[in-house]
Amino acid sequence: MNKKIVIALGGNALGITPVEQLNLLENVAKIIVNLVKEGNKIVLTHGNGPQVGQILLAMDYSSNGEVQTPIMPFAECGSMSQGYIGYQLQQCIQDELERQKIKKGCATLITQVLVDIKDEAFNNPTKPIGRFYSKEEALEIEKEKGYTFVEDSGRGYRRVVPSPKPIDIIEKNIIRQLIDNDNIVIAVGGGGIPVVKNDSIKLLEGVAAVIDKDRSAALLASEIDADMLLILTAVDKVSINFNKPNQKDLDKLTIDDAIKYINENQFAKGSMLPKIEACIDFVKNDSSKVAIIGSLERASDAIKGLSGTVISKN
Repeated sequence: MNKKIVIALGGNALGITPVEQLNLLENVAKIIVNLVKEGNKIVLTHGNGPQVGQILLAMDYSSNGEVQTPIMPFAECGSMSQGYIGYQLQQCIQDELERQKIKKGCATLITQVLVDIKDEAFNNPTKPIGRFYSKEEALEIEKEKGYTFVEDSGRGYRRVVPSPKPIDIIEKNIIRQLIDNDNIVIAVGGGGIPVVKNDSIKLLEGVAAVIDKDRSAALLASEIDADMLLILTAVDKVSINFNKPNQKDLDKLTIDDAIKYINENQFAKGSMLPKIEACIDFVKNDSSKVAIIGSLERASDAIKGLSGTVISKN
């Protein structure tokens, strides 16, 4: 053990309502604290899809209704979701540390992630967010605010935003200091709050976008020189021919193997593919780094090589 590990929690670890989420996170906290007890330094990241959607929906409803509260930008909604999820997660971890009589701090850091305003993703927004509108409503909002809408599975029109690649973790030095001082850190929630640098004044500016959480976790792991990236999801191992009679679970993947399977379209675009690509990003420049994809319930076994799929450079 004694590893510095970045753990990316999948959406299955979080609930839809605050009460459901708090109940689920009690189990997550036990798993995380047990990993700490084994001597590991842990930095946690997490998804925020349902939560940021709920916040945006509430803000849209309020601003368009009788109350007419101020419109809340999407980046600010993302920061709210980081705080809400982080608060519940750190509270559960702190309670579990207390139960196990472990003297260690745990803190959530609201985290910004730099993206390139020239990223091609900004010319092709694809990530649906917020509420459903009629075609007439969508056209009116497009005209008024410049948003992009698409028809979503016959249920109405939804706003879509870009999903650019992360290029820097703004608060990486603070995260390093916290982990080096033996704290459990929760950071880069939901992929981080996407920000760009304003060319004219060289200052940071939030943008309406969604960064893939696993790519941000991989970047964070590289930035803080983690030994391991552990992506926790709903399955114990990565598979090829998934859900087919000839499904094969994989214990190990080299980068060459992973690229071969990607080219064969073995990994679903909205599910396993970004996880595989994030692992490749983390291990590609250093043969000593290890990435693992596995289930939350068997996180400790995955670190010990008893479960999960290990992705390595060679």
